[in-house]
Amino acid sequence: MSDFAPLRLASYNIRAGLGTDLRRDPLRVLSAISAFDADIVVLQEADFRMGERPSALPRDMIEPHTGLRPLPVAENGVSIGWHGIAMLARPDLEAEVVNRFPLPGLEPRGAIAVDLPHLRVVGVHLGLLRHSRRQQLDHIRDELEALPQMPTVILGDFNEWSRKVGLGRLARSYAILTPGRTFPANLPIGALDRVAHCDALNVRMIDPPRRAKGSHPSDHLPILAEVTPVQTAPVPVSE
Repeated sequence: MSDFAPLRLASYNIRAGLGTDLRRDPLRVLSAISAFDADIVVLQEADFRMGERPSALPRDMIEPHTGLRPLPVAENGVSIGWHGIAMLARPDLEAEVVNRFPLPGLEPRGAIAVDLPHLRVVGVHLGLLRHSRRQQLDHIRDELEALPQMPTVILGDFNEWSRKVGLGRLARSYAILTPGRTFPANLPIGALDRVAHCDALNVRMIDPPRRAKGSHPSDHLPILAEVTPVQTAPVPVSE
């Protein structure tokens, strides 16, 4: 694999901008995203659920407030995401390939995989029922295995309350990191938001800045990680 500089990635379920005070304030969400100082941010519930699913964040305010741009994962001109999952990235990080995976289960769910230079970033928001989540994890793993292989990191709201069971299907192929309790934001008891990665990557969890967690612009807390490639020893050259 090609080496790349360390990248800071965040995942955040923004609940369409509805905070724990039941006030919808997209600027408060954008302020939190700005505080991540991240290269890539994976969002869940970035679009409203009804109609054409318009973006919950004003598109023209995203880059001025965060320095990031939405990657082209939406299938229409009013959403910034697909099944509510969006990705924001530095302007110099362009999507080379976008894959959308409709997921099985009782609820309409999906996952997206975006190939950036040297790194595949997968955004997920799994179902509320464990039976559905297991089907979805099988499907995501199978879809990723069918793609050309490259270093892969998976971020999102896994909706799994247990730290011991429920994610084994993904753990067969990826290391899963559970950084801590993220839900509900005002009194976190569930570690729903997680990161998974292949063995070609090192991932270090970072505590989000205090400003990113203040005033609870969503019912989830964000998670933040630094991703670097695993360094391989050079092959000796015979003289």
